[in-house]
Amino acid sequence: MTTPLRLHYAPDNASLIVRLALEELGLPYETILVNRSQRAQRAPEYLRLNPNGTIPVLETPDGALFETAAILLWLSDQAARLAPVPESAERGRFLTWLFWCSNTLHVDLRQYFYPEKYIGSDPSHHAQLRQMLRLRLQDHLRMVDAALAVTPALTGKDQPTLLDLYLPCLLRWTKLYAETAQTPWFELSAYPALSEMCRRAEARNSTKAAQIAEGLGPTPFTAPTFAIPPEGSAT
Repeated sequence: MTTPLRLHYAPDNASLIVRLALEELGLPYETILVNRSQRAQRAPEYLRLNPNGTIPVLETPDGALFETAAILLWLSDQAARLAPVPESAERGRFLTWLFWCSNTLHVDLRQYFYPEKYIGSDPSHHAQLRQMLRLRLQDHLRMVDAALAVTPALTGKDQPTLLDLYLPCLLRWTKLYAETAQTPWFELSAYPALSEMCRRAEARNSTKAAQIAEGLGPTPFTAPTFAIPPEGSAT
């Protein structure tokens, strides 16, 4: 690639998953902070890159890309890594779970974090939605944990896949933002395959680079703490 990749990011947001992929692939890239505290994601210059006003955007030789799973798959295809090859028998199943992360688990978490964007401002409605989503999320986690246990090719050890990058981030945010002292419900140890995935993730150099860049703390996936980033804001 002759044109540098430029990641428009906010600390500990969905752009973290893309950063992990870039680091894992060893690709040179630049970062541009999208300052959420100033609503920079709604600025005209950002909306020209992503009319949805969501984070991340990756500027590439093929133009500006948005949607996390689309960016991840583009990077994987460019490097021929982080996913089963197209002719592999595991490719279809892998894509199923990649887009499940993006379209099901990630979407439910967004509704949990930002209920006012979906059902208005009534706090009683928020509580009702979150109660329903907690049950859904528990079902989701049991389902994906079981799938990983019986299909080892979906993830890697020395050679991780995109799922090894995406799922630990979603689990991090589940612990940090979908649980409170009043409503404890998520315990990573209840999901053996996911627990092992998170332990492996913390040992990788890509995670160590992201920890420094975004202030993620010493155990970002197995025992996460709120980010203290060197620039910008996670919320």
